[in-house]
Amino acid sequence: MTTHETLEAKVNQLFAEWERPDSPGAALAVTRDGEIIYKQGYGMANLEYDIPISTSTIFDIASVSKQFAAFAIVTLSYERKLSLDDDIRTHLPDVPDFGKTITIRHLLHHTSGLRDWVQSLVIAGVEMDDVISFKHILKMARHQKTLNFEPGSEFLYSNTGYNLLAEIVETVTGDSFREWTDTHIFKPLNMTNSHFHDDHEMILKNRAYSYQAVENDGFKHAVNNTTALGSSSLYSTVEDLAKWILNFDTAHIGGQTIFEQMHQRGVLNNGERITYALGLNIGEYRSLKTVGHSGSWRGFRSHLLRFPDQKFGVVILCNLDTFNPLSLAEKVTDIYLADLLAPIETPEPDKAAEPVEETKSEPLLPEQLTEFEGDYYTEELDTTYTIGVRGNQLVVQHIRHDDILLTHVDGHFLGDSWFFPEIHFIRDDTGGVVGFRLTGNRVRNLYFEKNTF
Repeated sequence: MTTHETLEAKVNQLFAEWERPDSPGAALAVTRDGEIIYKQGYGMANLEYDIPISTSTIFDIASVSKQFAAFAIVTLSYERKLSLDDDIRTHLPDVPDFGKTITIRHLLHHTSGLRDWVQSLVIAGVEMDDVISFKHILKMARHQKTLNFEPGSEFLYSNTGYNLLAEIVETVTGDSFREWTDTHIFKPLNMTNSHFHDDHEMILKNRAYSYQAVENDGFKHAVNNTTALGSSSLYSTVEDLAKWILNFDTAHIGGQTIFEQMHQRGVLNNGERITYALGLNIGEYRSLKTVGHSGSWRGFRSHLLRFPDQKFGVVILCNLDTFNPLSLAEKVTDIYLADLLAPIETPEPDKAAEPVEETKSEPLLPEQLTEFEGDYYTEELDTTYTIGVRGNQLVVQHIRHDDILLTHVDGHFLGDSWFFPEIHFIRDDTGGVVGFRLTGNRVRNLYFEKNTF
């Protein structure tokens, strides 16, 4: 057995548990020194029709898409069609004026303060298997009332910012985002199985379906009807993405100046440098510099990882929500770059931490909770939640969601749902409850007003 065959056998072993006819799986491509050195498919693209995954199977690569939107913007900046320091309202005047300038650079680095559309639309009542179109997302952005924070003051991941970048490309060029990326990226690189998916009803051959794991080792179809251009919704294959990886070294399209710009990490207003560059995370693995990005949407999981100094890259695309493609990409790297990686550090035993005194609050009596009962409306998302008392607890209800239970802690309430994590009730001068602010995760201080009729 040759050295290459030995390495490939080790790689295949990493994916062995999914390499069967009754499981979703993954596709893999490995690049080194300007060529694809290994590619393979594992498991099934479609469980209903017994279609296996190959290296030409098309996946929704989710947020790995962001580097392509960043490439488009930086290319247009070098063509002097825009500047990264432009106020976004120069190109998108229908975005609200928040009183603070949001620049294109803020969008690229996730420092804009714009609320993330995923959590926002779920709060509005959208289910993840609903049709979620590019137009829906832009409409949400146009109705945002306040920012999460002052632009440039923090890093907080926002898919919305990258959707606005795609819209800026359309506004500046007159082409649709799909047309521009087809013409300037995918066709020149011969990425023949790649496109930004702008029509959820489009028939697409060789597409992988996405799946979620359920009890007893079963799976269910995770329906994907989303066209989130710029932030996600790039449909591609590991073969095509390997060509993209190699282009970072050859600069067949773009040029080295553009790629140098894409690797520049963001800087906050206070001078702090963040790890996020332009659609790329800059990091380190076992003492080697890494550049990469992950993706997660419905049952799709993806990761593109490059080691620029070693001209080595790994791309893994999966169609099952329990996959961890970053961990797998690192294990693939362990196999191929074994002689270059620093030893794996053994974590030191955790020192006994000082006990933290938990904040405790006396539970409120039902008669104390009744003042919070009522209907609460947010104009920003055009949706209403009803709060009522059940036993000795507040319950939040929405027409499209399961009931959310609120727990009183230190003067505010914590929700038992990821999209409804914490609310602070607001009172008027007389002490009456007039509304609340929802905050947590990627949405902060979203105002709901209490209906008085």
